Amino acid sequence: MVSDQLEARGIRDTRVLEAFRKVPRHLFMGESHRFEAYSDHPVAIGEGQTISQPYIIALMTQALEIQPEDKVLEIGTGSGYQTAILAELTKNVFSIETIPVLAERSRKILLEHGYNLINFKLGDGFFGWPEEAPFDKIIITAAPRTIPPPLLEQLKVGGKLVLPRGDWTQKLVLVVKNADGKIVEEILSGVIFVPMTGKAQEGKY
Repeated sequence: MVSDQLEARGIRDTRVLEAFRKVPRHLFMGESHRFEAYSDHPVAIGEGQTISQPYIIALMTQALEIQPEDKVLEIGTGSGYQTAILAELTKNVFSIETIPVLAERSRKILLEHGYNLINFKLGDGFFGWPEEAPFDKIIITAAPRTIPPPLLEQLKVGGKLVLPRGDWTQKLVLVVKNADGKIVEEILSGVIFVPMTGKAQEGKY
């Protein structure tokens, strides 16, 4: 998977590649889908949600340029696989999930496999985690129509945020908050993600 799907498509960050080699992707899927674990496509994890294809997870992670001391906020714990990848790069991971079944399942799997330093929260990721802000890096794993303002507020100056954005036509976007607070965006790829739920569904905020 790492050589054929990641390195062959331009993933070069050695720490990201090592994290993907270390984390067993199949452990974060149900038994009936484990045969698809290392295939280059999204896989259903229940509750209408998916685990993204390995390349897209790697692309998002690489774009953030996570450093060991970074404080990282993940919006959408989902299966817990992306969470584990983040935890291989920094010990300061804060992950929010809005679906109770997924939150409990992923937390259990992560703890069973030694990821004991991750901070978990059940709630609407639209509002972020203000008590723990600011964050050096933020990753959103479901697609809002526009970036939730609370998440931009909770991003440090100089920080980076990556997300899929849009409705039917989605783009993977890297956001950087400059020293003057100005937001600069870069489109990384076209993508298809499940929509962000909760407050983000209102579309006007």
